[in-house]
Amino acid sequence: MSKILVVDDELDICEILKFNLENNGYTVDTANSGEEALALPVESYDLFLLDVMMDDMSGFSLAVQLRKHQGCAATPVVFITAKSGENDVLTGFNIGADDYICKPFRISEVLARVKAVLRRKAMGAITNGQQESDNIVYGDLVLNRESKRAYISGADVLLTKKEFEVLCMLMSKPGRVYSREEILSRVWPDDVNVLERSIDVNMTRLRKKLGVYAANVVSRSGYGYCFVTETK
Repeated sequence: MSKILVVDDELDICEILKFNLENNGYTVDTANSGEEALALPVESYDLFLLDVMMDDMSGFSLAVQLRKHQGCAATPVVFITAKSGENDVLTGFNIGADDYICKPFRISEVLARVKAVLRRKAMGAITNGQQESDNIVYGDLVLNRESKRAYISGADVLLTKKEFEVLCMLMSKPGRVYSREEILSRVWPDDVNVLERSIDVNMTRLRKKLGVYAANVVSRSGYGYCFVTETK
């Protein structure tokens, strides 16, 4: 389930977008200013839907700040705004927008574009903030999605199929917390015999195999698990 942050200084638009996106299976938070948005755990979102014309901090300025934030460099940004001039659109794409929707908008169009952007995002892998077709890399830890093999400093790490899939999911979105329920639905979608507590057992086994990178797989009490790029 993808998590989306909607930022717009018009409360009714935030509510309309939140209602319709949630009805289509997304988890949605809203903020009414750039400052309010930056106070949130922005690394936890899979897509930002930003208005451009806001007081104090515009959507363009917010997008620039988000791109500088650890864990957000590759998170898709979709602008949704009344600024529909050619120069405005070009500015948005030059900043790094993945799409640009002009107001007034049709909800069906917003839903279709959000779905398309997330689909394109899912086709790539994040490699320390950069796209790479087959590998997900953090330091000397490498996951090759094509061969389904893991390496640390060039040496094979013998992961089971489920361990590989869990680690691939966590590393693809550093800082993003996945609940036990979400991990179960993605990695064990057809196995009704696997319980949420089984996730903890699998995570313990996975950490033992990761050596120096065990500390990067973190449990967030009451929430789930994530892969962090800074450890104590």
